[in-house]
Amino acid sequence: MALGSLLPELLPGGAERTPLIERLARWARDRPDAPAFTFVDYALDPSGAARTLSWAEAERRARATAAGLRRAAGPGERAALLLPQSLEYVTAMLGALYAHVIAVPLFSPDLPGHADRLLGAYTDAEPAIAVTTRSALPHVERFLADHDVPRPGHILLADETGPGSWQDEPTGFDDLAYLQYTSGSTRRPAGVEITHGNMTANAAQLWARWAPRGPDPELVSWLPLFHDMGLVATLALPLVRGAHAVYTDPLSFLKNPLRWLELVAGRPGRNVYTAGPNFAYEYVASTASPEGVAKLDLSGLTTCLNGAEPVRPSTLARFADVFAAAGLRPGAQAPGYGLAEATVFVTAAAEDRPPRVVAVDRDALTRDELRPGGTGELVSCGRPSGQLVAIVDPETRVERPDGRLGEIWVHGPNTARGYWRNEERSRSTFGAELADPGGLPPGPWLRTEDIGVVHDGELYVTGRIKDLIIVDGRNHFPQDIEMTAQEAHPAVRPGHVAAFALPGPDTERLVVVAERNRRVPLGRLDPREVAAAVRGAVSAGHEMSVHDFVLVEPGGVSRTSSGKVARDATRRRYLAGALPTTRARLAARPDA
Repeated sequence: MALGSLLPELLPGGAERTPLIERLARWARDRPDAPAFTFVDYALDPSGAARTLSWAEAERRARATAAGLRRAAGPGERAALLLPQSLEYVTAMLGALYAHVIAVPLFSPDLPGHADRLLGAYTDAEPAIAVTTRSALPHVERFLADHDVPRPGHILLADETGPGSWQDEPTGFDDLAYLQYTSGSTRRPAGVEITHGNMTANAAQLWARWAPRGPDPELVSWLPLFHDMGLVATLALPLVRGAHAVYTDPLSFLKNPLRWLELVAGRPGRNVYTAGPNFAYEYVASTASPEGVAKLDLSGLTTCLNGAEPVRPSTLARFADVFAAAGLRPGAQAPGYGLAEATVFVTAAAEDRPPRVVAVDRDALTRDELRPGGTGELVSCGRPSGQLVAIVDPETRVERPDGRLGEIWVHGPNTARGYWRNEERSRSTFGAELADPGGLPPGPWLRTEDIGVVHDGELYVTGRIKDLIIVDGRNHFPQDIEMTAQEAHPAVRPGHVAAFALPGPDTERLVVVAERNRRVPLGRLDPREVAAAVRGAVSAGHEMSVHDFVLVEPGGVSRTSSGKVARDATRRRYLAGALPTTRARLAARPDA
């Protein structure tokens, strides 16, 4: 049975049908001096230098940016945001929404590790204008000079826009607002077309399901603004009710993960909500010292959404155990599920209760059935708000009953209209129709390519269709194998394992690539011992052999911009012999 229902206020004639950008003027009028956006810069000051825009200032700067954009670009042309995380990034995005110029949220070219993604997205979007800052301008000019890419007709400096007047123009729900380029975990980046209606609907859905109900809620975030979760949480969600957003940049978090929770604790007595991918919760919990935890007060943390990648039960337990001493409430953690093609948010388990983890029969899962009881574990991602979620047989297009695995399909006003300049793929992804809809809308449905199951009225996500490993006719989810591998030996770095399949003569062959854990000294590391431990654990836990195991140096497993393991990219590097192996590569056993 499908989960969810459509919110009446988001349907034609509903109260939430006003485009989200129009609310900026409302908050500037109703609460001009209230804080809107605060950026905390740790590059300027290791203790954090905070700059704040009030709602009136945010609107003034957004309007000045809109005027500057329209002097150089017409409605429907693209504006590439090539600037670092900052207040200027937010006002540039708001200005593009005002100006009817299609924003392309990207990043400054000097951001390490994302050069290929930037090149692919920028080339695909063909922007008429680039937006950056004075400090990032040399990096932008070098990027344009060094690559064969369309040169923008104008470069606008977001921190030097100066005074400018902007006369409002009507904004329609179907007008294209921005292109959200996917992180490319399974293919080259593609621009998801997000309309003003998609953005407005998803912000309202997210607020209804996730945001705190108490007075004066505040967001705390380090998520990148060029990523779907970071953009919607930091910019769109606060516009729903005029909430305050406090954020920093991802590198500041990676250098010192406790800064994230220090920002939360720095809002005493507040209703604070935050979000991050699973690896972030694992990272901060594994690096926090007892002395650091003792300085925190997390009693005001209402909800911390865990999404953007598979949610691990062990991470939920570890985060709860480590920060309970800081006042973290058992019900604060909220696993969720979403994707760029649905703007971002689809479901969340935000009912002020501990995350629901069910024990399941691993063998039954290989036969597409969730059977309670056993050694496997699945985390509930909760329920949708304002949209419909169905589990569908991708071949027959018939909804599957509760307890049976299938592809996750989504229907609602938040699902995007297509991919930029890719009609064939758009029809396949966004134009699906149910063969036997019953009481559900026949279409259009978004095909997520994710595998899930409904159990006791909640969604459980089990993996990606393209990542599924099929050995001897049985389905195996790579994240289960990766968890087994990382727990097999302390020399395997947690959260940095990629399992994938290669074609074989009779059945697929399993390959496991794992990063070396820096905490195990090289002098005490025996790669053959690690390989034997991983092979034995996978054989015992999944009844399958490992065709090849490769131990690589830290950073050797590819990741997407949102921090997810990029299995396909790791597989390509494996086949090309381009992995940074630790010592010598371990050959497959003769009998594997």
